[in-house]
Amino acid sequence: MTVSQPPTLEQTVAEVARRLADAGIEAPRRDARLLVCSLLGGGPELLLASPERRLSDSEAATVEAAVARRLRREPISRILGRREFWSLEFLLDAETLDPRPDSETLVEAVLQWAAQHDEALRLLDLGSGSGCLLLALISELPRASGLGIDIAPGAVTTATENAQRLGLAGRAAFVAGSWQGALPRTESGEPWDIVISNPPYIPTGDIETLEPEVSAYDPARALDGGADGLDAYRALIPKAAAVLRATGLLALEVGAGQAAAVKGLLEEAGFSTVWTARDLSGIERCVLATQARKSRESASD
Repeated sequence: MTVSQPPTLEQTVAEVARRLADAGIEAPRRDARLLVCSLLGGGPELLLASPERRLSDSEAATVEAAVARRLRREPISRILGRREFWSLEFLLDAETLDPRPDSETLVEAVLQWAAQHDEALRLLDLGSGSGCLLLALISELPRASGLGIDIAPGAVTTATENAQRLGLAGRAAFVAGSWQGALPRTESGEPWDIVISNPPYIPTGDIETLEPEVSAYDPARALDGGADGLDAYRALIPKAAAVLRATGLLALEVGAGQAAAVKGLLEEAGFSTVWTARDLSGIERCVLATQARKSRESASD
């Protein structure tokens, strides 16, 4: 009697890619390679290094369970529980938004501005989620420190763990809170140098039209920006202005086509210098602003 051998890594990836393609999933070969190799403890390069490696029964079962989840359109990052962002690995949970490469536009834009300010910058992150924006920034700014605020306790726990894993816990803290109330100042009572946010900006009626990987798995309150997608900006911009130093920077991620409206909200709140940064697709993905209000700030400090 002939005993069939377990499938090789190459065979497994090919079969998973076929199943994902049949389900209409975009880039099935890429997803199959990333999913299978990650579950086996390596990166996509594992397939090149060991294509003839045979999977054990337990490995095959683990892969099968993960493939079933991907066929239900669960993102690979959710299946693995982690996502790479700014070349750093971030843990995710059900209460954190899955970081997208487009959000790196904000990190790059803030770093360009910060390069002109050789000081120990203090950052405030509103709606910090996994902590990816704040932690990516302070990883590049060795004298910087920051505070992240998120309404979801689970997100605060995950961001705190990410800071610890990345060796940044000494310079970053995360707390549960909302931008609906008064925002904190720094521990010394001074205003912040930089305020950043990737708030919910999807119009409520558009959420159901998003890909299932987003609409079914990202937390709704991290997506829903109200009827026109701008509710969060209306709430947070005046609050951020009240705790930002006169020459400080406010950096906001925005959805496609929202930059002009957010610029208008910033100007209404007293920001005198407003510019944008585009993502790799050419979309205005980040709106940045500063304001001159030294006399008012001096009076209130």
